[in-house]
Amino acid sequence: MMWAIGSHKAKVAPAPARPVLDLSGPKLRRAFENLVDAADDTGGVERYVGALALKASLFEEVLGKGQVSELTEPEFYDLAAFTTPVRRRIGAWLGRNGFAAMRSRLVALLDGWSDIGTADQRIGAFVASFPADREHRWSRDLAAEVLHFTAPERYPLMTRWMWDAKVNTGVLREIWYSDSNVVPGTIEVGDGFATFAMLREELEGFLQANGVFRDLIFYTDLLCAHVYAGYINDRGGQYLHADFCGGAKADAMAHTRRMLGLDAVDTESGRTRLKLIDGEAYVLGEPRQLSS
Repeated sequence: MMWAIGSHKAKVAPAPARPVLDLSGPKLRRAFENLVDAADDTGGVERYVGALALKASLFEEVLGKGQVSELTEPEFYDLAAFTTPVRRRIGAWLGRNGFAAMRSRLVALLDGWSDIGTADQRIGAFVASFPADREHRWSRDLAAEVLHFTAPERYPLMTRWMWDAKVNTGVLREIWYSDSNVVPGTIEVGDGFATFAMLREELEGFLQANGVFRDLIFYTDLLCAHVYAGYINDRGGQYLHADFCGGAKADAMAHTRRMLGLDAVDTESGRTRLKLIDGEAYVLGEPRQLSS
């Protein structure tokens, strides 16, 4: 499945060529049908789309339009609770470096947020400010979710589970076209902004062709999360279960919710899955410290 690719020129130099993505229509249709069926038991797809819109509202309210410079520690914990790989890993870093160091990094990440042309440089600088090891790979996911949910119209979701070119895994691989359903080999597509923007464009085109015309941004997020939840269920390794599932067995929609951080809060108590220094669950808005 492929949509026509256009081109445009920058004022000074030609823009980088837009990547060509060879996506599988049958795989996408199966994933979409499975998503609709699976979501029916827990309120339907619209419920999940609405939850993503509320998540974006929280990020925009706290970080958007320069508010990031006034970000408080409890507000950051609220955001971290909705970012699954971050809420499980970030405590130790904050314990060593403090919240002010995190806020300064977020300020730099969102400086010039309206210029998508600098997205790759800003994400790269954010990630480079953390140690380059497995323990800090959540930094990429934090940067991706902050940009996407703060300005969803401008930034596609660019998390590692969407596509990680270094290890050649992610949603892109799961929906890549291949003959006879053979798993594709190395996919020679980078994981910069242009790839994610092209992926979102094609997926929105697919959704429109299948009768979805509203909330395309969040429908796309949900479809992608469900695709990768299927990968976790079928072939996911231990690190995937640790990052997204806590090692627990759950239905496919539970994994989909976890990947998007939609399982963050107990609606009755306000307690989240983010753990405090004393081992208790963080409650939204409480000015307390993360566990290390």
